[in-house]
Amino acid sequence: MSLDVSPQLLADAENGEVREEEFVETVRTSLPYAYDLIASLVGELRAGSAEFADNQTPPPSERERGQLLRALSSDAIRGSLERHFGVALAFQNCHRVAVFPAEARGGATHTKFTSPRSQVLNQSPEFRDC
Repeated sequence: MSLDVSPQLLADAENGEVREEEFVETVRTSLPYAYDLIASLVGELRAGSAEFADNQTPPPSERERGQLLRALSSDAIRGSLERHFGVALAFQNCHRVAVFPAEARGGATHTKFTSPRSQVLNQSPEFRDC
């Protein structure tokens, strides 16, 4: 799944640095499911008192699943989204993305969520091929 990069953004990249705001906007329009899911989790995190907010609902289709995988597997996209929203993202399976306050990265709850043990405990047969 590729980003829909505008000719202007491509020209900017060819001539130097890309402004992160423009890159995030490209991500928002190219991967709307992933962007909106992360934005909604950020809203949940900020509105509540929980240590993190996470998604446990599978995407409606493989297209949306692909968007989520693309966003979270790219260092550039993931890092830009983390900076844009001021959070730390964590990902366990084909749809369980979690949003933590940025300062929680490396803390007890974040470390537990991202541990091999939690990954194993979060597996199930239906996630085998997702």
